[in-house]
Amino acid sequence: MALVASGSDSPVVARPGKVKVQVLLSVFVFAYFASQAMSISLLSNWLKSTLSLTGEQTGTVLGANFIAALIFQPLYGFISDKIGFRKHVLWFLAIMVGACGPFFYFIYEPLLKSNLILGAAAGGAYLSLTFMAGSFALESYVDRLGRWYGFEYSRVRMFGALGFACAAFFSGNLFNINPHINFGIASGLAVILIGTLFFFRGESKEAVLGKSSRVTLKDSFAVLKLPKFWGFMVLILGVTNLYLVFDQQFPVYYASQFETEAIGRVMFGRLNFAQIFMEAGMLFIAPFIVNYIGIKRGLLLAAGIMIIRITGSGLVEGPIAISAMKMLHSIELPILAVSIFRYIAAHFESRLASTLYMVGVSFGHSLGLAILSTPVGRLYDLFGFQHTYLIIGLGALICWVISIWTLAPDPETAPSNGAAVSPDAPVADPLLSSVPDAKQ
Repeated sequence: MALVASGSDSPVVARPGKVKVQVLLSVFVFAYFASQAMSISLLSNWLKSTLSLTGEQTGTVLGANFIAALIFQPLYGFISDKIGFRKHVLWFLAIMVGACGPFFYFIYEPLLKSNLILGAAAGGAYLSLTFMAGSFALESYVDRLGRWYGFEYSRVRMFGALGFACAAFFSGNLFNINPHINFGIASGLAVILIGTLFFFRGESKEAVLGKSSRVTLKDSFAVLKLPKFWGFMVLILGVTNLYLVFDQQFPVYYASQFETEAIGRVMFGRLNFAQIFMEAGMLFIAPFIVNYIGIKRGLLLAAGIMIIRITGSGLVEGPIAISAMKMLHSIELPILAVSIFRYIAAHFESRLASTLYMVGVSFGHSLGLAILSTPVGRLYDLFGFQHTYLIIGLGALICWVISIWTLAPDPETAPSNGAAVSPDAPVADPLLSSVPDAKQ
């Protein structure tokens, strides 16, 4: 889950400035994910209710977001590994968040109404740079600094969940008044992001690890030759991709359970608040769970809960039962996030962690969603949500069974951000001499 190599470079004690860095990152992450909730948590509702798009058209627009992310995610990963601890990516995200309101008002909405394909392309470029690919880049940066300074990634990411939850609680009511209010608040939160960066000092990677740790484009492409990488991709491209495409239009299905869509949107916002608030608590507990059951089992457990939620949503009826299925997300996501970072740290060269995360996880998600969004949207139109959920669940189950054999077993000493007794204590990563050597 880290970018700091073992040996003399590994942090064995908490470094000066740890508390300040952790607090500032927590504030930044809180505001960033609050902006994300305000702008895109009800995006599918906005496309269908405000712009009156069909399920297939909504799938096309959402799919365009992930097609664009396919381009930007590997780029984010390569740049992140090149610039190390410097703030370039954070500054870029803060500026892009500030442009959210004007983009939706003056560009995205008019284009979608006049030319769906052109609007989808413009939205894909902006939303992927700012939120889809951008959120993965931010999480990778947090993990990088957490490893170096000696604090747990999930402790900072917990504030992102809280930010998302707080915004989600109000987003449904504000949406019913005017969706433009949501987009305006999303832009306004950039003030907090920019203000935080003025107090935060970044360092070059070379200043910390030395020039020998520089990442080349050849190094980045070399990860595609690793059998372990593709074994990992079975779970990512299979189970988690199908889960994400299931979750894309879930707010629309949930809203349909109520007398009016307006009531449904408000209730979904409150459900989102409860789910993400619980998720924040689970982000605190997840490192202990993964320490206890192991990295591979953590991945399989999280993926198994995803499958239960997908198929359960197709089998149960009524808002209460469907809400219970939604709450499962608060359990699986923290376990999945911690397990993914630790799996990467355990089996791959640490200096390429951002590239592996952005290419393997983020790029893999976008590739699957770009392919699946439109056909799944068509299935919703043809068969309805519940029957489509059962089809998605069956596909995810098949991939889950295969991943039992393709995921690599845990090493004897699995990396984590803490020993079993304290997930906050930093632990050294295994350093492999070169990417091809990781095959062994």
